[in-house]
Amino acid sequence: MVVPRGQEYQAPQEVETREDEEQNIKLTEILELLVAAGYFRARIKGLSPFDKVVGGMTWCITTCSFDIDVDLLFQENSTIGQKIALTEKIVSVLPKMKCPHRLEPHQIQGLDFIHIFPVVQWLVKRAIETREETGDYIRSYSISQFQKTHRLPEDDEFMQRKEKAIKAVTDIFEVYKPQRKYKRQKGAEELLDEESKVHATLLEYGRRYGFSRQAGKTEQAEDKKIVVPPGLAAAGKAEPCDEDDLQAAEELRIKTLMTGMAAMATEEGKLTASTVGQIVGLQSDEIKQIVSEYAEKQSELSAEERPERLGAAQQHRRKVASLNKQILQKNKLLEELQAKCTDLQAKCTEAKKTLTEVKSYSEKLDKELAALETIESQADSSVLQSLRALVAMNENLKSQEQEFKAHCREEMERLQQSIENLKAEAVENGEEQEPNKIIEQQYKTEKDKLQKIRLLLARRNREIAILQRKIDEVPSRAELTQYQKRFIELYSQVSATHKETKQFFTLYNTLDDKKVYLEKEVNLLNSIHDNFHQAMSSSGSREQFLRQMEQIVEGIKQNRMKMEKKKQENKMRRDQLNDEYLELLEKQRLYFKTVKEFKEECRKNEILLSKLKTSSS
Repeated sequence: MVVPRGQEYQAPQEVETREDEEQNIKLTEILELLVAAGYFRARIKGLSPFDKVVGGMTWCITTCSFDIDVDLLFQENSTIGQKIALTEKIVSVLPKMKCPHRLEPHQIQGLDFIHIFPVVQWLVKRAIETREETGDYIRSYSISQFQKTHRLPEDDEFMQRKEKAIKAVTDIFEVYKPQRKYKRQKGAEELLDEESKVHATLLEYGRRYGFSRQAGKTEQAEDKKIVVPPGLAAAGKAEPCDEDDLQAAEELRIKTLMTGMAAMATEEGKLTASTVGQIVGLQSDEIKQIVSEYAEKQSELSAEERPERLGAAQQHRRKVASLNKQILQKNKLLEELQAKCTDLQAKCTEAKKTLTEVKSYSEKLDKELAALETIESQADSSVLQSLRALVAMNENLKSQEQEFKAHCREEMERLQQSIENLKAEAVENGEEQEPNKIIEQQYKTEKDKLQKIRLLLARRNREIAILQRKIDEVPSRAELTQYQKRFIELYSQVSATHKETKQFFTLYNTLDDKKVYLEKEVNLLNSIHDNFHQAMSSSGSREQFLRQMEQIVEGIKQNRMKMEKKKQENKMRRDQLNDEYLELLEKQRLYFKTVKEFKEECRKNEILLSKLKTSSS
């Protein structure tokens, strides 16, 4: 087939294809899926369906982050060769991604959206799952990248509060660090066992511990929590029998350890409860309770250190502490009561507001009732009486309807109960055995019929499936049209490439012949130039040289005549081929015209058939 060129070229007419409604529905569903997944290029109206669908499939495969050794480079408005290559790559990638649906390249080329839809649905689902898996990682990475160069006002506020909090914590650590109160003198007696050294060190930092009654048996006192270690048992005389004697012995042993110690120069580390409250800066109930407990413990420790000062002062401090506790409890109770009071006031205001609304609504109803009474006084009394009678009748009918329904329900329950009783009596008397056998036999026969019908239906379904597969194997008219269109495009490309290659060959042969003739001419001129002086030396050689030149000129003329003759023959052949080309072009025009007329007649025939069907129906 020769593609016509020049002014008489007429492009091949596109074959009319039937628009399948199901294909259009599937195309719409595919585009909706792609847009929902995030491929918003599917909304562009200027793109063809092939570019939208194939672009969306390429985008989904790229989004899935699947490791494949295929370059899925999608370009819009690609040539037929690029489209075929891209569809083959997509089809080869899908089995590697373990796609459960099969797809062929010609189905993508022919825009078979019914078979493309499950593949696109699976790809979109896979892309969404991949984005969910990598979403948290990308979000954390973006946040870290943002925090490297930018900072929010909340971050600045947090940094300021962080510095203050760190400073407060360091201050608390400095306040509560161990403070040494006593120091062992140089000339004091050396302690031998390790336990005595440990308790002496604790006494240097203000920690006082007692000793147990026996070695290896320790217990806690109820008030002072004194533990007696066995290591200092040798410092006492004999073990006391009662608790008072034991306490006196323990005090004596502590004093023996304290004799070898001297007080430090300053007591900078000693803090009061008010100082701790100022450092922490919190006025909550828990902090107040902790401060009060700390003051009590400190007073107890000071009382233990100075037993001679026990008495009215300690009792006064304890009373003050208990009174402070009571004040705190009463303050807390007062706050709770104030909160309840505010809640009750809010509820009271809401109730008052509701009361005003109800009063306004009641006044409005009173006004409407007064208006209705005025209208009723102006209206006809006979009409009002008839309306009242009808309303009373309506209410009476409604009550009768409810009573009738209740009576019907009672009657239905009674009849059902009687039916159950009759059935029970029939079963007891054995009257229903024979009908039951008949019913079971009918049930078995009907079940066998149903089984046979199911077998026949299964066989018919298998036959239908086989025929359906055979029908699917045969390409449809739209597919054949698509294949024809693609083959025409391929033939056009191949023809253009072939013509270009043929022109290159013709140009090469022409230039090669020209080169050969130029080489012959150069050789001839060189030989003439070389033999000219020698031939002009004598008359005989001159005549011979002239004869040779005449022979050369004659040969050139003969060659020229041959080339002229060949040129004339080629020209005649060209004219003949041009005439044949014009005849074929005329036949092509006639063919296109006939096809157009045939299509028009087919369209008219379909219109007449549809009219005939509508008239017959």
